[in-house]
Amino acid sequence: MNDTRTWPKLPPVQTGIRGRCPRCGEGSIFSGFLTLKPKCDHCGLDFSFADPADGPAFFVICFGCVPAVAFAIWLEIAFQAPYWVHLVTTFPLILLTCIPMLRPLKGWLVSSQYFYKAEEGKLVTAADKTSDSNQT
Repeated sequence: MNDTRTWPKLPPVQTGIRGRCPRCGEGSIFSGFLTLKPKCDHCGLDFSFADPADGPAFFVICFGCVPAVAFAIWLEIAFQAPYWVHLVTTFPLILLTCIPMLRPLKGWLVSSQYFYKAEEGKLVTAADKTSDSNQT
């Protein structure tokens, strides 16, 4: 659907965390847990621009895994806990702080790419600069 209407600028946090289309805010961007759909079912926005790469994993590691591992280290040093204690405390903590955060973070990064029109950087050569100055 190639639509010529104008769409409101929706904040990335509002659409991304809920997994909604960054343009219309209605359609879902996911076809699986972390798999992006090719396009929005509602407005037809092509999601080929979206490439959050390892961004969601980076944020999860920094804000989810590091505190969970710090807890495991503290537990081990303070109580010399046996392995089974780590299995029933640390392992679920790591899973609960990491897995649920991946999808909202990926949605937020995709929506931010759309909102801020982020794209891959390009090398500007001397020829590009000359052609740009001739066009103005």
